[in-house]
Amino acid sequence: MDEEILLLEEQLASAHADIERLQSALSDAEARAATGDASLAGLQRQLEAANERDAANAAALDELRAAISISDARAATAAGRYRDLVLAHDPSLPADLIAGDTIEALDAAVERARQTVAQVRQHLEAQVQAQRVPAGAPVRAAPDLSDLSPAEKIRLGLQQT
Repeated sequence: MDEEILLLEEQLASAHADIERLQSALSDAEARAATGDASLAGLQRQLEAANERDAANAAALDELRAAISISDARAATAAGRYRDLVLAHDPSLPADLIAGDTIEALDAAVERARQTVAQVRQHLEAQVQAQRVPAGAPVRAAPDLSDLSPAEKIRLGLQQT
């Protein structure tokens, strides 16, 4: 029986060692769980802050889009007024050739229209020069009677007298 008691005491000591080891592992696990809970709480706060920033950024983005839309409308209105002013200032430009959504595009269209008008003017002036008759009457010369028969010459002479 002494052996049994000895064996039981060894088993009991081994069990106590196991209990101490398990209690130590449990405290470590509880500490890790507490650290994990604290980390989780910190991450949740960070997520909430990120969501708030995201909402604020989305609102700011909507405001910027609205401002861009208003700015685009104002630019289109300004471009239309600029086109009207250019046409009023230079009525020789054909309105059909002046088109564009921006002032830069309108400037380019105005330049092309001016070049076209200049080319048309040069072409028309060249045509006018080609069809121009010199001023003054031509020199009068006596009619050439060499091809007339003698009878026609007599009739012509009687008509003139």
